[in-house]
Amino acid sequence: MNVMTSHPTRRQMLAAVSAALTAPHLVAPRLARAASPPSVLAAETRTIEVKGRAANVFGLTGPDGRPGLTLDPGQRFLFRLHNRLAVPTIIHWHGQTPPPAQDGVTETGYAGPVAPGDVADYDFAARPGTHWMHSHLGLQEMQLLAAPLIVRSAEEAAADVQEAVLFLHDFSFKAPEELLAGLGTMDHGAMNHGAMNHGAMNHGGGMDLNDVEFDAYLANDRTLDDPEVVRVERGGRVRLRVINGAAATAFWLEVAGAPAMVLAVDGNAVVPVAAGRVPLAQGQRVDLLIEVPAGAVVPVFAQREGDRQRTGLILAAPGAAVARLDGMAAQAAPPADLSLDQGLARAGAGSALPEGAAQRLRLTGSMMPYRWTLDDRAWGEHRPLAAAAGTRMRLDFVNESMMAHPMHLHGHHFDVVAIDGRPVAGPRRDTVLVPAGATVGIAFDADNPGRWLLHCHNLLHMATGMMTEVRYG
Repeated sequence: MNVMTSHPTRRQMLAAVSAALTAPHLVAPRLARAASPPSVLAAETRTIEVKGRAANVFGLTGPDGRPGLTLDPGQRFLFRLHNRLAVPTIIHWHGQTPPPAQDGVTETGYAGPVAPGDVADYDFAARPGTHWMHSHLGLQEMQLLAAPLIVRSAEEAAADVQEAVLFLHDFSFKAPEELLAGLGTMDHGAMNHGAMNHGAMNHGGGMDLNDVEFDAYLANDRTLDDPEVVRVERGGRVRLRVINGAAATAFWLEVAGAPAMVLAVDGNAVVPVAAGRVPLAQGQRVDLLIEVPAGAVVPVFAQREGDRQRTGLILAAPGAAVARLDGMAAQAAPPADLSLDQGLARAGAGSALPEGAAQRLRLTGSMMPYRWTLDDRAWGEHRPLAAAAGTRMRLDFVNESMMAHPMHLHGHHFDVVAIDGRPVAGPRRDTVLVPAGATVGIAFDADNPGRWLLHCHNLLHMATGMMTEVRYG
């Protein structure tokens, strides 16, 4: 295990989180010219109701006035981000593979944050699939500055299937900075009140689970006290696009009382398999084909790992009566695992690029002090990983810590090629879970030159240092 010789104070952690807010030498992206004017995507404040209380949160509103974006087949990603917040922001297009200057991050030096009242323009070829977008500045993602980003393929548009989206998030009435400051300290008065959850530690056979006790777990901004009800068209076939936009929570999905098939993960088609219970780590997505019987009500639950708490939505056939659902499952869910990846095979041909040298990345850090690293190095002290353009890079994640880490690579999608040293022809993803003590191998084509972030998609882990970059070109 990694032994840390020093650790940041609360003040240092908060300073590190807010440091990215100032980058005077960088500016937001601008289009030189475009064939047509961009549509507006607004970052703005909004009010939602959580368990009977009003909550002021952030949001991303598309040109149709709804959260997020849905693009038609072949539609270009041509949007103007208008920052209507009182603070700077920048939005990352998770799952998209744009040029590096349009990735929506500040850390790699291509662009600065978008100031309040300012705009940033984006224009690139959209990658089909179920994706999402979220702030990549400080802890704004915890304030719900995130939304779906759906790019429909021609095949999906032609299918006689109804579509719906289930966007998951975790929520606290406390400020994100307060939650982070309470982690990794000996302040027992804060524990289990929005800070460290020691009751969940070591629940998963030596694993630490659930850094934070959130006040609620949301599905499309709602809890099971008042869930969204999707009325299913006659025929009963629904493609449900599930996005885990939670900052620090992994879920298990369960479709109650109806057959379901997994069609895609992270926007990439797989050989369809029966769904069963599906683990979904932070940043991951899954497309489910659900057959809703005539007259039936089919709840889709998302249960927090290591806990009984759950959220979800309801698919209801025409005329079906909807009963109240319990927000607590009968039993606690196990830790999220790799059972889905082990049972999936990617659809389509593999890469024809020559393989480069394999590299190894250790996932390190601890709960006490609360500091997460890669190869024992935090962001700013990191050593970038080098790739060779035009080759296929193999990377093995070796988790030496006591927590699982969903690892996300910007600007690329990769194939899961090995689990604990055993070769697999696994799915194509952009975010893969690496459980405590596990080793997961991935391979990706180095076909998008630039500087690309690689980090844990538990936001609190990333904020305390668990990030590096891949560089080539």
